[in-house]
Amino acid sequence: MHLGQYLSVLHRSRVNLDEPDVHIDCAKFAARCAHHARTIEPFVDRYGAENTDEPERLHRALFDGTRDGPLGLLRDLHDLYLMCCECDISWTMVAEGAQGTRDAALLAVVHDLEPATSVQMAWMRSRMKQAAPQALVVAR
Repeated sequence: MHLGQYLSVLHRSRVNLDEPDVHIDCAKFAARCAHHARTIEPFVDRYGAENTDEPERLHRALFDGTRDGPLGLLRDLHDLYLMCCECDISWTMVAEGAQGTRDAALLAVVHDLEPATSVQMAWMRSRMKQAAPQALVVAR
């Protein structure tokens, strides 16, 4: 299972931005993701962890250096949103696998933890909408 790796990537995706709300909320999201990773760890152990560098490749491709200003904030939020989308679809795939293996405990964990990813995505989408006019129209 790769879900733990995806959550770890999201957790390690520190956003070093000047926007205090972004920093505070992303720190909360990171803590939640770390909790998710710890929660699914027994299932990773049960089903066997596969050594893959895919989450790290995505992280490197998206976060390749420091970005400044309003456009940098928007791009960082966009990239973080894409990583969150990876987690979201991973939750869906894990849920399908849990149903297929009739693993009620794993399915319960998915149903308990997955909604937090939707909340994160909604927050990021809202924050990008808020930042976009400044970044795309006003800033030079």
